[in-house]
Amino acid sequence: MNNKNEQTSTAQQMDIHEILDHLPHRYPFLLVDRVLSIDLGKSIVALKNVTINEPFFPGHYPHHPVMPGVLIIEAMAQVAALLTFKSSGSKPDENSVYYFAGIDAARFKRPVSPGDQLIIKVTLDRSKRGVFKFSAIAEVDGDLAAEAELMCTIKAVQ
Repeated sequence: MNNKNEQTSTAQQMDIHEILDHLPHRYPFLLVDRVLSIDLGKSIVALKNVTINEPFFPGHYPHHPVMPGVLIIEAMAQVAALLTFKSSGSKPDENSVYYFAGIDAARFKRPVSPGDQLIIKVTLDRSKRGVFKFSAIAEVDGDLAAEAELMCTIKAVQ
């Protein structure tokens, strides 16, 4: 394989070290383990390994643990942020924060349980004046677990 192809294939994925470099989130709120593919400025596919060791499971239906829907949406937003930062060639810093501006059409289709691998697919629908609109889905074993339309923006910290 030539060097150009190696750069292209490695640019298509992000390991946990690169994710930590592009997101300000840390344990227990980092909800992305790996980026499987990224088409800069267009779409991204990432995964979250859901384990029984997650800090929310002891208190969220402890006899039938289920990942909270709001955290599935948060995972989608983190994946959207990775697409935004990676596409723009920027990284989060102490002078700005990546915020939710809106969540529409959120639907939950199946529970996400310990042992599941959540595959998150996010597509950038449009970007205008610093507001980004995304379509996002989360799947487990090819079955739709959740979907939502997300709006996010980067704001300066005052």
